[in-house]
Amino acid sequence: MTDLKLLALDAEDLTVVSAHMQDAVFKPKDVEYAAKSGVFSIAANRFVWEKAKRKDKSFERRRAALTIKRVGAVRSLGFDRRSGEEVLALLAVEFHKKGEGPEGELRLVCAGGAAIALDVECIEVQLADLGGAWETTSRPRHPVK
Repeated sequence: MTDLKLLALDAEDLTVVSAHMQDAVFKPKDVEYAAKSGVFSIAANRFVWEKAKRKDKSFERRRAALTIKRVGAVRSLGFDRRSGEEVLALLAVEFHKKGEGPEGELRLVCAGGAAIALDVECIEVQLADLGGAWETTSRPRHPVK
């Protein structure tokens, strides 16, 4: 499989990135924010949904980097970011526009009520596989209530 590389510059593009990052897992120690340059990044193990439609019982995860640019502030909600070993499961990447301009809040929604909220000037998100694919027999499941 070829490494995935995506760029999101609007809300429609962001839904594609969100779909590819659904069920990615990461630890708070894998999160970085360079306030001076306004760059936020996460190194995560993403579930490869694009291959999950197969009939066999093996699936794949890949190491990936999610990079968000033009970030002015970062807030963590529902988890202790100093707890470097806690595992967070990403459910969705959402954008909530503020006002008429391109600025807003980009929210990384995680399982268990955790989230990371980013104040952004505009949507500028990159997703890139870093290599390092491995097989897994576990497919994420979301119970319907």
